[in-house]
Amino acid sequence: MKPVPHATSLRRAPVQRRSAERLTRILDACADLLDEVGYDALSTRAVAQRASVPIGSVYRFFGNKRQMADALAQRNLERYSERVTQRLRQAGEAGGWRTAMDAVLDEYLEMKRTAPGFSLVDFGNQIPVGARHTEPNHRVADRLTELLSGYLDREPDEDLRRVFLVAVETADTLVHLAFRVAPEGDERIIEEAREMLRAYLARALD
Repeated sequence: MKPVPHATSLRRAPVQRRSAERLTRILDACADLLDEVGYDALSTRAVAQRASVPIGSVYRFFGNKRQMADALAQRNLERYSERVTQRLRQAGEAGGWRTAMDAVLDEYLEMKRTAPGFSLVDFGNQIPVGARHTEPNHRVADRLTELLSGYLDREPDEDLRRVFLVAVETADTLVHLAFRVAPEGDERIIEEAREMLRAYLARALD
């Protein structure tokens, strides 16, 4: 089992393995319940019951359900980063930015389709439902700059970060449109998004 990242929303970071496993169960339960009942009906007591832990264990880590959702979003970002890194490792160094872009978009789509709770919280920008905040996209752009600068043989400077921020904002908007049109994401809209990203990144990275 992979450790849970120490999200900034945690009241107390787990130290022992048993505590880390309990935190993992709490976040797994939170993700499942988000899919089943939504954010408004989510409660810390329901999460504790689903995770088979005392309610005090939940409050040891989180003061409220918002902090729980924030920690889940942080875990999503860590898992997403791991998936992208693995894809690029398998592709090797010859793929260039086009391979990197496909990995970034494809892994996001896969998590959106399969990861519990992801459709509501993804990287933290949809709670309350429908809210659109800039901070998570900046966080994703920062992470992609960190992950991809070496792969692309580019300096992780402000120019590269700005390029990724524009790409992330564009992809975010169009992917959410695709999933509003169809439950699994409208493939035609996704392909339009892919073409737009390729055109923009070709100008910026070629």
